[in-house]
Amino acid sequence: MFVTWKKQGNIIFSYRGENKKSNPVPAFSSARLLSPVDLVKGVASLVISSQQATVGNYSCEVTESNREGEVKMELRNSSVVSCGDETPKEKCGSWFLVVERAVMISLVCSVVILCAVQLTVIVLKYEIESQRKVSAIVALVIVAVVVGVGAALFIQDGYTVQNRAGLGLMVVPTVILIPLQYVMFGIVFDCILQATLALIGLKLLGFIIAVVGFALCVQTCPPLHGSVLIAGLAIMAIASLISLGYVNGLRIMGSRMKDHPRPGKAVEEPLNDAKGVMLE
Repeated sequence: MFVTWKKQGNIIFSYRGENKKSNPVPAFSSARLLSPVDLVKGVASLVISSQQATVGNYSCEVTESNREGEVKMELRNSSVVSCGDETPKEKCGSWFLVVERAVMISLVCSVVILCAVQLTVIVLKYEIESQRKVSAIVALVIVAVVVGVGAALFIQDGYTVQNRAGLGLMVVPTVILIPLQYVMFGIVFDCILQATLALIGLKLLGFIIAVVGFALCVQTCPPLHGSVLIAGLAIMAIASLISLGYVNGLRIMGSRMKDHPRPGKAVEEPLNDAKGVMLE
């Protein structure tokens, strides 16, 4: 069996099975077969040090008795993510891809913005106790500020304590939006409906998935479960959007809203007045 590796058509490594001898050229002195024992099984992979493995087109030719074959490939240069915490190199790589970071920040911001829009509509449309109104606004402002700080830390490159803390500040404080959603539903509706409880449960489910994804991602670099975190944030954003549409839709329909008089009261008062006239 004969194995020949070439780069750009020039031989850089050869192996002769009759004497089991490898012959790398000086420029590729580190080249060796991955597993000479497995060569008879078709494994002719070549190992080269990163310093000598320059980019370009490589080919592998294998000849055995009267059979031969050739495989071609291209070696490309790519950036390496360094995940160590003890060296300055940790800042050279990126924990998440730019697209993943942008999606996460967008989803968290959309959850906060949708809750803010919903609270604004409710405050302008319904009469709310001053203390209750102030508490809801303060809670939303706190979440918005913390999420903003977290996004500023998380958007930076590297796998650092700041990045991980930023992601935590983006995800964990959103739990405040779940009881806030319950309070907003309580202001709008005379009683908490099953549909509203389902929306609150959906947002809670999204938060739990996001926290689990955060716990899995914070331990490894590059992260292996970033999709879990994104899925949790997406569920929260969808629940917030449906909640906003649900409140506005029922408000327009005038269904079970506090700013609409109950039908019993509208009929009862004229009857009482009529009784008073008859008694006189």
